[in-house]
Amino acid sequence: MKDFRNVIFILVIATFLLQMYVSKKDKELEQQSQKQSIAISNFSIYDIANHISQETFDIITILPFGVDAHSFEPTPKLMAKILQSDLVIYSGAGLEPWTHSFEFKSRVVDMSKYVKLNSLDIDEHSHHAHHEDEASDPHYWLDIQNMIIATKLICKEFIKLSPKDKELFETNRDNYIKMLKSLDAKYKTTLENCKKDTIIVNHNAFSYLSKNYGFGIEALSGLSPDAQPSAKSMVRLIEHIKEHNISTVFFESFVSDKAIKSIANEAQVSVDVLQPLGNITRDEADKKLSYETIMLENLEKISKALECE
Repeated sequence: MKDFRNVIFILVIATFLLQMYVSKKDKELEQQSQKQSIAISNFSIYDIANHISQETFDIITILPFGVDAHSFEPTPKLMAKILQSDLVIYSGAGLEPWTHSFEFKSRVVDMSKYVKLNSLDIDEHSHHAHHEDEASDPHYWLDIQNMIIATKLICKEFIKLSPKDKELFETNRDNYIKMLKSLDAKYKTTLENCKKDTIIVNHNAFSYLSKNYGFGIEALSGLSPDAQPSAKSMVRLIEHIKEHNISTVFFESFVSDKAIKSIANEAQVSVDVLQPLGNITRDEADKKLSYETIMLENLEKISKALECE
């Protein structure tokens, strides 16, 4: 009888604990469903929003990690989620052709309308243009001053959505801007005195960095990662590498490395990856890498290639 009572007692306790667990999970799901949703198409902008929001909102990444931004088209299911979002923030400057035919029903921000864009030269524009608004280099988030502008704007938009969290958003905004300014200072200091003045890249997604920090870029192709390099341009690049004793050439995670590896093999130099931060790989996402950590990795690689002191 005593053993039977113990069993009953244990079952009662187990049932009570199970009910508490289920109740907690239901409450968490209810709270999550009550969160306002923000849809964002670019990793760098997502990084800002994620730091400022601090889980206040449900942030949806329109561009899945590991997918190239240049060729991405959202599925009907994803488009429905975007339509239901309380705020949509996309890159603009021609990176998301699907936005031209999409009728947004919520507040939408084209971030390229608020930042400073670099103009393209005629050759780059002819390679990359699909729409009239693509006369500018779309990789503006690699300019830290543009990231500061975007941070301030996102903070304002979040305050409109949730005024009660104004103090939290502003504190997180200030901390993020402090990080960006520190990052800018590190780039300036690290790249101030270098033996080399040019890096070699697969396609030129890094003009904002080169312009702001005083180094040159020789690219196998212009801004289009899908452009097929000619034999002439490959020979030209090999000659440049040999003439200037370049030690490293770079390509991107989402771009075919076949041509640049062929050049590296012919010129007998090493190959490394630079991250343009329009999106990140699945592996980078699993490691929870941020805009700051990846920009610092880029800096280390660029300074090594330029032989900076």
